[in-house]
Amino acid sequence: MSYLGKLFSLEGKVAIVTGAARGNGKAISEALCRAGANVVIVDLLEAELAETASLFRTEGLRAIPFAADIIEESAREKLADLVKREFGKVDALFNNAGVSWSHQLFSYPDADWEKTYRVNLYAPYKLSTIFGKMMADSGGGSIVNITSLNAELAFPDNPAYMAFKGALRQLTKSLALDLGRFRVRANNIGPGYFETNMTSQSFNDPAKHKQRSDRTVLGRWGKPEDLAGIAIFLASDASAYVTGQDIYVDGGWMIKGL
Repeated sequence: MSYLGKLFSLEGKVAIVTGAARGNGKAISEALCRAGANVVIVDLLEAELAETASLFRTEGLRAIPFAADIIEESAREKLADLVKREFGKVDALFNNAGVSWSHQLFSYPDADWEKTYRVNLYAPYKLSTIFGKMMADSGGGSIVNITSLNAELAFPDNPAYMAFKGALRQLTKSLALDLGRFRVRANNIGPGYFETNMTSQSFNDPAKHKQRSDRTVLGRWGKPEDLAGIAIFLASDASAYVTGQDIYVDGGWMIKGL
């Protein structure tokens, strides 16, 4: 195997990706599989998850589907049992699953605030403690939380999404500090505007599509496959000395002043 092949190879590694049935989670999962990992793909969307798993199998990729609602304790326990039974370890956890509901500030529903909290912050926290412990017991690993531009910048009419993506960003730093002595790393990937189901309304609006494209340095929206390289990097030995970091994959949105 070449030097680069060895550095970025995920052969023999086990990864978990939540929100993996479609969009960014599907692309991350495929990238990890193609780099050699066994990947447990997790999603609430059972039919779409089965379709993705079937597609991966036809490509010769090693993925096990696990349909579940990760906000439920019983689901997290069953996921842990599956990973222990099938592999006996985990090397990488990608907390990608997320939800977003937009409402004006003065009428933001408590129910949507609570759901956003449970999916975008509480579930990643609980999964990180479960699988972080498993990583610590086996000599190390990598936790990757998918944040957002909203972890840094304010956007209108979505206080819950911004609050909990910002909190997730800080949770990652806490995980990095507490787990570092066990050789478990924790980092954030912050996507910019990507073409996904969550952003389809803006993507398909000509004015909004152009405004967001023009706001980036690279002049376009992100595609899910644009996350492949950074996902492999953070799951592999190539990032062995990287922890507690925010890596924005945003086409240059964050650095553009004018």
